[in-house]
Amino acid sequence: MATASVINGELAAGKSASELNTGRFTAVYSEVQTSRIDHDLPLPSVLKGSFKIVDGPPSSAAGNPGEIAKLFPCLFGQPSAQLLPCREPVVSEKKLKIGVVLSGGQAPGGHNVICGIYDYLQDRAKGSTVYGFRGGPAGVMKCKYVELTSEYIYPYRNQGGFDMICSGRDKIETPEQFKQAEEAVIKLDLDGLVVIGGDDSNTNACLLAENFRKKNMKTRVIGCPKTIDGDLKCKEVPASFGFDTACKIYAEMIGNVMVDARSTGKYYHFVRLMGRAASHITLECALQTHPNITVIGEEVQTLIAELNEILARGVVDEAGLWKKKLTGQSFMLFELLPQAIQEQLMLERDPHGNVQVAKIETEKMLIQMVETELEKRRQEGIYKDYFKGQSHFFGYEGRCGLPSNFDASYCYALGYGAGALLHEGKTGLISSVGNLAAPVSEWTVGGTALTALMDVERRHGKFKPVIKKAMVELDGAPFKKFASMRNEWALENHYVSPGPVQFVGQSSDAVNHTLLLELGA
Repeated sequence: MATASVINGELAAGKSASELNTGRFTAVYSEVQTSRIDHDLPLPSVLKGSFKIVDGPPSSAAGNPGEIAKLFPCLFGQPSAQLLPCREPVVSEKKLKIGVVLSGGQAPGGHNVICGIYDYLQDRAKGSTVYGFRGGPAGVMKCKYVELTSEYIYPYRNQGGFDMICSGRDKIETPEQFKQAEEAVIKLDLDGLVVIGGDDSNTNACLLAENFRKKNMKTRVIGCPKTIDGDLKCKEVPASFGFDTACKIYAEMIGNVMVDARSTGKYYHFVRLMGRAASHITLECALQTHPNITVIGEEVQTLIAELNEILARGVVDEAGLWKKKLTGQSFMLFELLPQAIQEQLMLERDPHGNVQVAKIETEKMLIQMVETELEKRRQEGIYKDYFKGQSHFFGYEGRCGLPSNFDASYCYALGYGAGALLHEGKTGLISSVGNLAAPVSEWTVGGTALTALMDVERRHGKFKPVIKKAMVELDGAPFKKFASMRNEWALENHYVSPGPVQFVGQSSDAVNHTLLLELGA
């Protein structure tokens, strides 16, 4: 069957999909997708005119700087960089060959990072070439790539997903794998490689940068902060892309089931969200929708640590006086939990000191425990109402949505900035865009030393570098805001239904609560 590509919402006359070298066809585009392709993206003012790149002071590490220095002798201590406007245009006739790779799980906005890199090179280094490695880091090792042209990337502008070149979770770790990566960048004569990924992927990017520099190779490596989990961030890198969009998508779905609950009174809805170890998504969605009860994983970990200490000292008494030894926040959480879960938390620990709870679907476990507790109360004659739990897990639904205006612009600026850093010959940095609570024109652009984000873990008798995960801070502004309202939400319904992600209108440029609160806005 013949197909054609979408250009400005119309069929490209005389051009087949194969001629445009793209996998996206007219038949799969909705009107919203089509309208988003040509959505004009603003750039920070510093990227619009002439700019220079200025180095900051020497950097250190997030933890164990001595070990990080040993692991990255070529990169450790290098300064971060900042793009600053200048009057005189900085002219460079250098043409670059740049490779890009998507690594790890999908996050809305990834395509715009690639578009930003491509557009920078078209604007500032005409005649440059961009290669997209297919299938993630495995594509680098196997040298599976496609040359990215204007026609190729056009249908992916402002679109969700990673299907322009696809992603993968492989790591470049062994000597053989590093050698394969070296051979690939030499074959393509790459001046630079941009790794778009999360904490593990950017750790890998730093290892590649160190390896290439150690061998005096010309290929520079720049990272970009991606993860919907929101756990790749620090003062210099205030947000990971995809988080804003994913939370808005999840908040819409949570708002929908809230309206369902209020409409019929038939079900109690229990929702579990993605987030790995960190609970930034859960906290942000709570701030957007106001559920009756929200359990933040970091709270539970703090509570478990305090309970471990109490149990180790053997000071638990039947009267419950031991609870006074809990901190205020942990005490409130413990009392909030159903009795069955309280009892589970007080059981004897396994040999590693862990609570003996299998990896099961938490939302279903909670429903079962509530049912058990209420049945017990019914037998005692103290409960006569009706309870029916409905479980939900919202995960992959949020990873590939059309990026919000914030993520679309943020990713484009990250990519454009990554292009500028490579043009300057920088390596071992992660593209960083700041001042995000301000209008896009006032955003700052630079690069942060990847080694500055790192700590080490002891694995198999050796220190292994890892980018330190940013967990929910229980003394941070977002959690404090939530904690100040949770008791009121528990007793009365203050449900908010945010609706779908907006692309035009008053709320279309709204930034998520977490970021605004962390930035003090």
